[in-house]
Amino acid sequence: MSVHNNVKRVTTHVLYEMKENGEKISMLTGYDYSMARIIDTAGIDVILVGDSASNVMAGHETTLPITLDQMIYHASSVVRAVERALVVVDMPFGSYQGNSKEALSNAIRIMKESGGHAVKMEGGQEILESISRILTAGIPVMGHLGLTPQSIYKFGTYVVRAKEQEEADRLIEDAKALEEAGCFAIVLEKIPADLATKVAKEVSIPIIGIGAGGGVDGQVLVVHDMLGINNEFKPRFLRKYHNLFEEMLGSFQRYIEDVRSGDFPNDQEQY
Repeated sequence: MSVHNNVKRVTTHVLYEMKENGEKISMLTGYDYSMARIIDTAGIDVILVGDSASNVMAGHETTLPITLDQMIYHASSVVRAVERALVVVDMPFGSYQGNSKEALSNAIRIMKESGGHAVKMEGGQEILESISRILTAGIPVMGHLGLTPQSIYKFGTYVVRAKEQEEADRLIEDAKALEEAGCFAIVLEKIPADLATKVAKEVSIPIIGIGAGGGVDGQVLVVHDMLGINNEFKPRFLRKYHNLFEEMLGSFQRYIEDVRSGDFPNDQEQY
């Protein structure tokens, strides 16, 4: 069942127009067909197939272990569900840093094998060569600055980034460099709100925040976090729209009780 017939697909150009018109962009992560179908039907603008799948789907402590093949699997599951949203796929750790030829062939694999619409890469000037090369193939690139989870071992902590002037200046330079290279948007993660607002004003491409305040062009959250499935994660920037952990737990416990007591299945539930 599709809620929207003849839907107008969200494209990178639509996002530019939204920024120009002062319309906020909504973005959530998605990793599987069933969830992505609901998110898309709700009318989300962008679905990010995040390497956060490494944490919420696979149970790893960081985003580093997830492979290119696994990202393609998640992305193709999401693409099959989506009729309207722009689907952006994270390039996993090690698939683009250092070698721009490899970065290009990996980005091409993502686009060909998953059917996604764009890729996302973490970092600034140090990955510009890879970004430029991917863009020459006509593949749209979304940037990601601030707290870049693939570099977590370099930072050693998930604290707010760019509080010091030097790091803040470098972040603004990086954002401008990404815009100049041809990125269509940038995610800013866990940085001071006034710095994020400044970046959004100084570049013409959409800036999507997570823990970056309300002065940017859009917001992104991890779907398992905002639904309260991922129960332990409670950062300041997260608004929980549900406590699905408790609700699902209750459902599973009732099912177990009904099976044990012989209440399920009842006469109406058998042939």
